Amino acid sequence: MAGNGSCRNAYVTGPTYAQALDQPSAEGCAVTRLSRLWRPATALALGAFALLLAGFMTPLSLMARQNLLISGNAAVVVVAVSFATVGLVVAWHRQRNPIGWLMLAVGTGFMLYLESGLYLIISYRLGRPLPFASAVLFWNQVSQPLLGLLPLTILLFPDGKVPSRRWRRLLYGYLAVGVADMIALAQMSVYLVTHHRTQVDASGHPIFVSHVVQVIELPVAVVFFAMWILAVGYQVISWRRAAGVRRQQLNWLMAGSAVCLIAFLAAAPTSSGHGFWEVLSGVLYVGIAALPAGMGVAILKYRLYEINRIISRTLAYTIVTGLLVGVYAGLVLLATRELSVSSPVAVAVATLAAAALFNPLRRRVQLRVDRRFNRARYDADQIIAAFSRRLPETVDLDSMCDDLARVVHQALEPAHVSVWLNDCR
Repeated sequence: MAGNGSCRNAYVTGPTYAQALDQPSAEGCAVTRLSRLWRPATALALGAFALLLAGFMTPLSLMARQNLLISGNAAVVVVAVSFATVGLVVAWHRQRNPIGWLMLAVGTGFMLYLESGLYLIISYRLGRPLPFASAVLFWNQVSQPLLGLLPLTILLFPDGKVPSRRWRRLLYGYLAVGVADMIALAQMSVYLVTHHRTQVDASGHPIFVSHVVQVIELPVAVVFFAMWILAVGYQVISWRRAAGVRRQQLNWLMAGSAVCLIAFLAAAPTSSGHGFWEVLSGVLYVGIAALPAGMGVAILKYRLYEINRIISRTLAYTIVTGLLVGVYAGLVLLATRELSVSSPVAVAVATLAAAALFNPLRRRVQLRVDRRFNRARYDADQIIAAFSRRLPETVDLDSMCDDLARVVHQALEPAHVSVWLNDCR
């Protein structure tokens, strides 16, 4: 190896990734140059750029004559900002983990894609020409494959490493399809500009593309969803086999994915409605942000072992909310239609009844949910309750101390238990 630190003549046999960052080999120099971009300052710049884009959403929506809440763009902004924020935190603390950078790219790309659509509406649909409209149209089309980065965040979770060589080949093929899709969309955008086919619909999508590119995008969409299924299937299999910290990390991923899927399935049927239903769809879509949040907690290993408590609390309050809403609606309908009570009185009675039922109902539901989803907490509560019942009947101090130490050991499983008594005699 050359001793002058030159990258031109250096040679290293089989360097690892960490060695390549420190040794002046030809491959190591390329990785070193790339790693210079993977710094907290770069992550901070990308995160600040994403937040700046989110700030531009309101004026662009007003200029495009679109209601930010009713159009559903607000939910997309919340999801994009959540991806960018979690990506910023992960990239800041784990610079060599590509998941943080992928999340940053997804969040920033979503914001740019959404705002470019509004920009095109202003320029080409409303007839108010803005500068660089052709470049914005080009980006609007080319940025669509950025959505394909989402399955990669699932596949590479939690350490950012490709599972095996076979997965690496599949990953290269998937990326090749994405690059080919970007090239095809870039050519299409050039054709639109040069042939003056720049009419856009109410969502900012070129009308000509909506009819022509379906032939191109259909196989790409099939590949995209196939990659989603493969990535999720791999993590499900890993979750069934994992233990310890890795198991807890996958628990957070599965919980975030479940909330994300439920929110998407609940929001999809209402997205085609108008007024209230469109706003409700936007609120439900915000639940997709649970996926990046869960992944961020798992990667940073922050409060990993509280997942069971969070799941049990979430389920309990969801069930209680549903039951109380049913009770409230039932009492209002019963009082107004069957008993002919005035609406204000019926609403007041139903509100008082729901408030009175909240705590008893919450305790009963929480007990049953803990029995199924947070068994350690349920067992600990049962042990402590049994000890509390025996305590008033205990006379012997030594047996009480032994019983207390046994209960603490069973409930909390500490490494060592000691009981100190203050002799007041």
